[in-house]
Amino acid sequence: MKIISLTCAILFQILVLVLTTPWIASSTTTHEDFLQCLESNSHHFSSKPQVYVPKTVAYSSILESSINNLRFTTPTTSKPQFIITPNHESHVQALVICSKKHGLQIRVRSGGHDFEGLSYTSNVPFVLIDLINLRTIDVNIKEDSAWVQAGATLGEVYYRIAEKSPVHGFPGGACPTVGSGGHISGGGFGALVRKYGMAAEYVLDARLVNAEGEILNRETMGEDLFWAIRGGGVASFGVLLAWKIKLVPVPKVVTVSMIDRTLEQGATDLVHKWQSVASYEVPRDVFIALHVTVVDKNATRREGSSRTVRVTFQVLYLGTSEKLLQLMEDKFPELGMKKKDCREMSWIKSTISFAGFPNETPINSLLNRSSLPKTTFKAKSDFVTKPISKAGLEGIWKRFLKEERPELLIAPWGGRVNEISEHKIPFPHRAGNMYLIDYVSNWDNKEGIQGSEKHISWIRELHDYMTPYVSKSPRAAFFNYKDLDLGKSKLNATSTHSDARIWGHMYFKSNFEKLVKVKSKVDPTSFFTNEQSIPTLASLHGRKKRF
Repeated sequence: MKIISLTCAILFQILVLVLTTPWIASSTTTHEDFLQCLESNSHHFSSKPQVYVPKTVAYSSILESSINNLRFTTPTTSKPQFIITPNHESHVQALVICSKKHGLQIRVRSGGHDFEGLSYTSNVPFVLIDLINLRTIDVNIKEDSAWVQAGATLGEVYYRIAEKSPVHGFPGGACPTVGSGGHISGGGFGALVRKYGMAAEYVLDARLVNAEGEILNRETMGEDLFWAIRGGGVASFGVLLAWKIKLVPVPKVVTVSMIDRTLEQGATDLVHKWQSVASYEVPRDVFIALHVTVVDKNATRREGSSRTVRVTFQVLYLGTSEKLLQLMEDKFPELGMKKKDCREMSWIKSTISFAGFPNETPINSLLNRSSLPKTTFKAKSDFVTKPISKAGLEGIWKRFLKEERPELLIAPWGGRVNEISEHKIPFPHRAGNMYLIDYVSNWDNKEGIQGSEKHISWIRELHDYMTPYVSKSPRAAFFNYKDLDLGKSKLNATSTHSDARIWGHMYFKSNFEKLVKVKSKVDPTSFFTNEQSIPTLASLHGRKKRF
């Protein structure tokens, strides 16, 4: 793999590539100046950042390495003019200073799981900052804390915690390849959400590069900005370098159970009952999520449709299987959980199970940033505040059977997450919510534009169908499950207040207005912007961003 390092000795080679690249022919001086600016502002000389341009051999492999939604790998997808992988915090400072000086937007990628590709695409010229080299994790068990650089994945975080202690964990998400930087900044949750709440509530400190290229921590950024980046999306406010997180206690033994039920096995009745059981009736040590898919029926069965809906009840209990079986017999006997359905293990091993790996998968698989298959997909989200009727559920199943590879990922709320004030952090979806739905349509990228349009149309129709059954005024959505169907900025990826308040209130409810005030104070020219970023108060009066 050819890597171009920013040293004076080979700077000329980079400029040759720039000069011979068609997309830059009209702005040679600007890009030459950008590279020289980066060189002069990168003060950590012992370890230079790495720069890739479209003519570099490794450019495409680096760009695609962390694109987890293949919908954004088409020839028409916008691509960065430079990809830069910093090796030191000062490199990020230089990138902010030089990008701002030369009129280039930046996109920052920690894990590459942005549902709409906003961490690595843009509709204007941009630089991609890939944080893959900034992923150090320093665990301090005596303080129950850890410093986690923004490029570290959740799997890496969990593994490093477990290296130091079998009775410490962190309430983050189930997908181990998700970057900790974006996940926590959008709120973040996982199987510990009912026990401990959102991941962002366990941030003790942070290091952030602001629009002036300065490194701030909690003390120097102030409590308003510290509040905003823990659930409001850090991409609107700066470039995150690291989180200091608080670790939470977990027992030495937890129990995992995965139970499949199809429509023919009474899945509709079970899901209907699950709604109240999982959210309100079981203690917060119990987490029962649903994974809904379409599968083939038994191959020997000849009559009727060959496909059916399957619901997997995914259970984590912070305790032994004996106690879980007693709880389930008392609260949810209809599921029919048996001893053979339960597996006792350590908490770190449970993260393997909830990631969807086979039982025998070694724990060090959590360190593999490409351990899960990539797919082409479109996703949407909803919060449910009242139980959906059986007829309503049957309407979902009917639509599911028309789609090739649909999924519902449904997480129960209740417990700690519902007890916290909706204003403590920007994530507001608390008391009154029963569960969160993540709708997903997956397809083969080879289907092309027509295939994409067909599957996206299907998920939009399902989302429309769900309108009577979900939250209202506003119809809430989860910011980590970004959805550009809710609205996006119209001019140079710079959000105006009138644009943004539509999706802003869906994601943040009344916290949106506070986020706008914080944005206006810390980044008044909206240097940090994207198609769904927080706007400034100036945009309310029609004034646009200028570099």
